[in-house]
Amino acid sequence: MSAETVNNVLGYFSAAVFTAVGLAALVFWRRRRDRPSLWAALSFGTLGAVALAGQALPQDPSTGLEQVLQRLLIVALVLFPYLLYRFTTAFDPPSNVLAWTVALSTAALIIWTVALPHFPKTNEHRSAAFNAYLAGLVVQFGVVSMIAAFRLWRAGRGQPSVARNRMQMLAIAATALTAALFFAVVTPQDEAGLQIGTSVLGLVSALAFLLGFVPPGVVRVIWRRAEQERVRDAIGALMAASTPEEVAANVLPPMTRLFAARAIFLLDADDNVVAIHGSDLPAPPKGPDLLRLEIPGGCLVVWAGPYAPFFGSDEIELLQSLGALTGLALDRSRLFVREREQRLELERADELKTNFIALAAHELRTPVASIHGVVSTLDRLGDRLSEDDRAELDDALRSQTERMRGLVDQLLDLSRLEAERVPIHPVPLPVRAEIEELVAASGDGRTAEVEIRIPDDLEAVVDRTVFERVVSNLLTNALRHGRSPIVVTAAQSDRHFRLAVEDSGNGVPPQFVEDLFERFSRSEEARARGLGAGLGLAIARSYARAHGGDLVHEAVRPHGARFELVVPVGRASATPG
Repeated sequence: MSAETVNNVLGYFSAAVFTAVGLAALVFWRRRRDRPSLWAALSFGTLGAVALAGQALPQDPSTGLEQVLQRLLIVALVLFPYLLYRFTTAFDPPSNVLAWTVALSTAALIIWTVALPHFPKTNEHRSAAFNAYLAGLVVQFGVVSMIAAFRLWRAGRGQPSVARNRMQMLAIAATALTAALFFAVVTPQDEAGLQIGTSVLGLVSALAFLLGFVPPGVVRVIWRRAEQERVRDAIGALMAASTPEEVAANVLPPMTRLFAARAIFLLDADDNVVAIHGSDLPAPPKGPDLLRLEIPGGCLVVWAGPYAPFFGSDEIELLQSLGALTGLALDRSRLFVREREQRLELERADELKTNFIALAAHELRTPVASIHGVVSTLDRLGDRLSEDDRAELDDALRSQTERMRGLVDQLLDLSRLEAERVPIHPVPLPVRAEIEELVAASGDGRTAEVEIRIPDDLEAVVDRTVFERVVSNLLTNALRHGRSPIVVTAAQSDRHFRLAVEDSGNGVPPQFVEDLFERFSRSEEARARGLGAGLGLAIARSYARAHGGDLVHEAVRPHGARFELVVPVGRASATPG
């Protein structure tokens, strides 16, 4: 086979590959319709047209039409590196100086191509002017192509494997095409070996462009091995995760590395942020570099780089697959967490029930036994008892009956609060007058120890039952466990009514603060003295929260305890409670 035949075969192959790349770029642009795909279609479509027309036109045009087509072919060849450069700037805008330099040099070379009086034929002597033009063509073509190749290579270093190899293949292809043009210009016609080498360089460039723009599936699989390993590791970690936090911690970092993303946001079905990796922002920013991938029960928002949507189609598919598994893992973890919480709630409810029964039996046993004893004594010995003995037994009977009634009331309050069956009817209340009545009822002869610092005209719109139950409990506790002076203050501001009861006793033991509002919880001192059932503060806080407020504790310096009732200011109820 002659050298000419080999050259022709290589030329046909190169033209076919260049044409295939151009067609693929056009199809890609019709599908995406964005700036990068437009410049890709223009650059590779132009290169494919040049390669195809170069094979169709005779080597030495003779007619006027053929000579015009020859010049148009050279103009298109001059345009290719500029179009490739514009393809790279669609992702990363250049400086104004570089943009104008490339544009003006390309325009100057096109004008020079059109203005050149004559293109010599094969073996015809080349004039100095034509040699200068060829030098300008090689330099301008090479410099602009190298700028585009450098930008692609540099940008590809921070991309995932497939995108990085594709971008670097395009850079290699542009470099090989520049080398092929250089050797085509300087190689003499009688140097068959160099001409074949030049044709081989052209074919290498065509194949590199093909691999960079539309790599076959086998090549993609080879390039993607590292990412596939990361995906397998992430899937394994997903299977082991038992909470939404663990799911996010196990999958978001490998997702970020897989896509070379700046950050990834995991959102739930209501677009609330569940987890973030790679960013300090509380929510996804706005911009064209955001990729939203729907997953079961939410979505992934990927803050990608500018090259990812164009070169990262493979990674997007991997992310979608991994995102679907992440959604399923999140659903599974939520069910697991909910089941665990329900189990803990059931265990706690069972414990509370057991405590409730045991404590109710224990607390009721004493007054019931006392009442039974008093009644039995009166029944058997009533006619033989003195007036003083009968009066003492009557007082004991009355005291134990009152104690039992109070405990039953607390138990009924607790059951209603747990069932959320406490109606709230805010009505206007004169605060100081109400407090004075409650102090008189709860003081048990110690009203002088309570100081009320409340304006006479202060009025609050609150539920009377909530107000009385909470405040009476706080006053009773302060008189029972604290020391005088006991100060009651109240104020209304920022749409809330606040009432505080502060004593000067020893305060709440630090180790008991955490369990202060728990049901059936009593301090060691209260247990030793047999004071209360451990329900008062739990019921008081439940009443406050049923009103949309809260009951909080605060230690007082140097000693003492302060309890504050905070409820939102309501409107008077149309129907009284």
